Amino acid sequence: MRTIAAISFALLALAAAAVAAERMRFWNTTSFTITELYLAPAGTSQWGANQCANDPDGAVDADERLTLKDIVPGRYDVKLADKTGRVCMVRNVEVKSGKPYAFSIDDRDLTDCTK
Repeated sequence: MRTIAAISFALLALAAAAVAAERMRFWNTTSFTITELYLAPAGTSQWGANQCANDPDGAVDADERLTLKDIVPGRYDVKLADKTGRVCMVRNVEVKSGKPYAFSIDDRDLTDCTK
């Protein structure tokens, strides 16, 4: 019985480690190349680092995925800039774990933009 308990505990610990190390990704479903991508807890202006810096060429092309760093699941406001110089805010975005991508942004989400 102790062996089964020890094995069960070890498997739970491995599963927890796998979840903690899960790679979270953003999927750019817009028709634009994004050159800057910042996240802040929803309703704040506590912007994190430019996530585009995680990409080898520093930008996220249309239909490209980007690995997010230092982001945990939750609700975020997203600020992005595209290759044309337009800056957009997308508020209250749900960032999820356990999915092929944590969140995506589509052209129809880009309603609060300035140039």
